[in-house]
Amino acid sequence: MKTFNKNYIAICILSFIVSCKSQILPLNTILRNIPEGSYVKDLNHELDPYIGIYKSNFEGNEITLYITKQENKLEKSTGKTYYLDALSVKYIVKNSSGVILQDTQNYNVPNIELYSIATRPYENKIIFYYSGTNCGIGWGRIVLKKVNNNQMLWDYQPNSGALGNDCPANADKTVYLPETDNLIFTKQ
Repeated sequence: MKTFNKNYIAICILSFIVSCKSQILPLNTILRNIPEGSYVKDLNHELDPYIGIYKSNFEGNEITLYITKQENKLEKSTGKTYYLDALSVKYIVKNSSGVILQDTQNYNVPNIELYSIATRPYENKIIFYYSGTNCGIGWGRIVLKKVNNNQMLWDYQPNSGALGNDCPANADKTVYLPETDNLIFTKQ
């Protein structure tokens, strides 16, 4: 009888440990359906075709995007904490003379984030959240649409250019990313 009790307790503990493991969900799981502590994983490799270095020119500036895949990214939104696979974008913007206007690739700029929040595989699109520049100026949504293996279209619609009361007067308030639709970026 003691052996039975020990085995029963061991099985119960093992079952508890296995059930505590986070649930793995596919990309595009609706936020309200994501349990606390879950992992939204790129099960079908939808993010992989976008990884790489891309360049474009807009209004005399050269924009270089460095797109990488970040696995198990901690996400805290609407009172919920979970993990997800996401594309992370760092960039360098140079003027026509080659002077760097903004560089998030080589300098750790923690207040500027640009990462994927959803995919639309049937439209070849990835939707990104952009935190904006200093003081959140220009925050909004960026959509990248894969045209072919070497090109994608850029669509950036900023939500706000307004300043908060806590924005320092000397902060660079310029949005260097191109505010436009259908700008072609070419893979390098």
